[in-house]
Amino acid sequence: MTETQELMTIRRMCDTFEVTPRTLRFYEAKELLFPIREGQKRLFTRRDRARLKLILRGKRFGFSLEEIRQLLDLYDLGDQQQTQLVKAHDLARERLTAMETQRAELDVAIDELREQMEWAAKLIGSNQEPKKAAE
Repeated sequence: MTETQELMTIRRMCDTFEVTPRTLRFYEAKELLFPIREGQKRLFTRRDRARLKLILRGKRFGFSLEEIRQLLDLYDLGDQQQTQLVKAHDLARERLTAMETQRAELDVAIDELREQMEWAAKLIGSNQEPKKAAE
C-alpha cells in the first residue's frame, strides 16, 4: 500500500472514528495530531490514526489531554515503548483507583436517594384521602 493510499481525509477520519471535524482540528491545535497540510486540506497518516485511537481511549478513561500528550510523546524514545508502557500503567492504576472510589461514592448516594424516595412515597401514600363517591 502506498503512502497516498494510507492517507485519510478529515471526512473519512470523522466517519471512521465517529468524531467531528472540530474535534480533529482541536487535537491538531493542541499538537496531538499532525496531519499533512495541502492548502486547506488535511491528510491524516497511519500514525495520526493510531494517535487518535489512543487519544479517544484515554479520554474515555478520564485522562487529561496533558496526560495523553505525555504518553504519546514517550512513543519515540527508542526503548520499544517500555517507558511509555510503564507510564501508561502507572496512570491507569491511579485512574482505576479514582474511578473505583467514585463508583463507591455513587453507590452510597444512589442508596440514600432510594431511601429518600421510599420515605417520600410512604408520606405521599399516607396523605392520600380515599375519594368519596359522588353524591
